[in-house]
Amino acid sequence: MWYFTWILGVLLASAFGIINVMWLELEGGLDDDDLPAPGDSPGQE
Repeated sequence: MWYFTWILGVLLASAFGIINVMWLELEGGLDDDDLPAPGDSPGQE
């Protein structure tokens, strides 16, 4: 029955990852507006 535990763990890990991505999208954590523009280097004048 080790395969039942293994598939349950894989499904649980996948569900955890999918729920985290959905939560990040809901919170706005994956917005492109927060990223610096290409060529912008902070600290260089």
